[in-house]
Amino acid sequence: MGRNEFSCDCNIIHQDAVDKVLKKIPDENTFNRLADLFKLIGDTTRCKILFALDQQEMCVCDLANVLNMTKSSISHQLAVLRRSRVVRCRKSGKEVYYTLDDEHIVQLFEIGLEHINHKD
Repeated sequence: MGRNEFSCDCNIIHQDAVDKVLKKIPDENTFNRLADLFKLIGDTTRCKILFALDQQEMCVCDLANVLNMTKSSISHQLAVLRRSRVVRCRKSGKEVYYTLDDEHIVQLFEIGLEHINHKD
């Protein structure tokens, strides 16, 4: 088996780099919350919902029609996304409209999509 060209053979600690990172490293809870966010949006159905809501504010019926799913399954996914502050809703009469929660979520989704669609 050949040598791994990506393996580091040195035993030198670059203390300035280590110190720089250690000064800024978040606590364990922050990493847990970040991992939970990525797990949450890492579901194919939720990604489809996020895509639709990135394009247009929509109600459950519209989302169900676009994604060819039941209103019940869409409602369940929206509740999960809402509790995690990924989507928000507003009521207009009897209808409830959903959109991405804020610009951070919009950017996170759009940058992720751009990354996977990027061709060199």
